[in-house]
Amino acid sequence: MNHYKKPYVIAEIGCNHKGEIEIAKELIKIAKIFCNADAVKFQKRNNKELLTEEQYNAPHPNSSNSYGDTYGAHREYLEFDVNQHAELKSYCESIGITYSTSVWDTTSAKEITSLHPEFIKIPSACNNNFEMLGWLCDNYFGEIHISTGMTTKDETAILVNYFIEKGRNKDLVLYNCTSGYPVPFEDICLLEIKLLKQKYGDKVKYIGFSGHHLGIAVDVAAYTLGAHIVERHYTLDRTWKGTDHAASLEPMGLRKLSRDLNAVYEALAYKATDILPIEQVQREKLKNKKG
Repeated sequence: MNHYKKPYVIAEIGCNHKGEIEIAKELIKIAKIFCNADAVKFQKRNNKELLTEEQYNAPHPNSSNSYGDTYGAHREYLEFDVNQHAELKSYCESIGITYSTSVWDTTSAKEITSLHPEFIKIPSACNNNFEMLGWLCDNYFGEIHISTGMTTKDETAILVNYFIEKGRNKDLVLYNCTSGYPVPFEDICLLEIKLLKQKYGDKVKYIGFSGHHLGIAVDVAAYTLGAHIVERHYTLDRTWKGTDHAASLEPMGLRKLSRDLNAVYEALAYKATDILPIEQVQREKLKNKKG
């Protein structure tokens, strides 16, 4: 009996569409037909709500990655409005892949809730925004996925207890995550997944893993440790302009990730009999019967 749940792969597109809806649709289509991902995920921000006037009007810290004269203009350029998100969700449904979005503020949470996605993600940066979390608990009835990067163990406990008090903990999915782009292997700290399982496995719906590292070996280990939802940033070209592309998988990487996770899922089992049928043939042919 395999006690592992089938791996669930989320291709995080985020802002890797460069503000172009056709690139977003191409990323969705490739995630479905070539990469065999289960879901794609975008981002929704209300930049005027998120940023101070000073931050909004300041230059981008790395001008070569900027899509505008100021950081605010850069963020607005990469933003889709709620009607465009509705279009993307409809496109996802038409080809059979799940649509989701990370929300960074209460206004965005309200807009995306109006689309009724299967799940909404809260990024590590916003997991202490209890105004937004409270609104979602009261008004959105799908799964709420939350990353725990940049978050102390005490803060995680407060978060889970909040969901318990709201009666929504069975819709909560907690992700192990280290916030960095890209994250070196020694900072991934995969064994934190075991701690999340031990502490919250019976309190929340699932444990997940959100990785910003290079390669795909680590994700298989994360799955084996108990994170059956694996989320990775995904792009068509890692050399494109923007902060997230370098820490993203290209289509072949995401395809191999899905392939490897499913192979490991099938392999994680006990022997049904001491000698499997596949071995019996070899035993009769090869095993020394003397003695």
